[in-house]
Amino acid sequence: MKRAPLLTLLLALGTPADARVRLGEPLPAHPWTAAEREIVVIYSHDCGDLGALWGAVLAAGLPVRAVNAEEIAAPAPAGVNVWRGAEATAFARRLRVGTYPTVLLVRGGRVLNAWEGTFTGNLGLGGPG
Repeated sequence: MKRAPLLTLLLALGTPADARVRLGEPLPAHPWTAAEREIVVIYSHDCGDLGALWGAVLAAGLPVRAVNAEEIAAPAPAGVNVWRGAEATAFARRLRVGTYPTVLLVRGGRVLNAWEGTFTGNLGLGGPG
């Protein structure tokens, strides 16, 4: 069975059980124009290799917003605009992000799903990850 890219991303990220970000909360002020549905990736310089995470996020087919928190610049994939600086860190703290990276699925400006922690690339389908 072929899965839709967004479904694959949600399976890859797993459940939001350990997330501190509250579901249903509106996003704090940010510099981008909101889309009906979007993905917000909040990360820092010490997250390690996020290649598999970026690949899954970009494959979902939704607008991707990158927030590089904690004042030290870290790269994002080509074509993804990154919000950096003190305001980006304040955004993450207002959301109560507990672990980087954090991925938010946002609908209508509100957090629909949140995932925090290390991404292994395992889709939970029994294969290697």
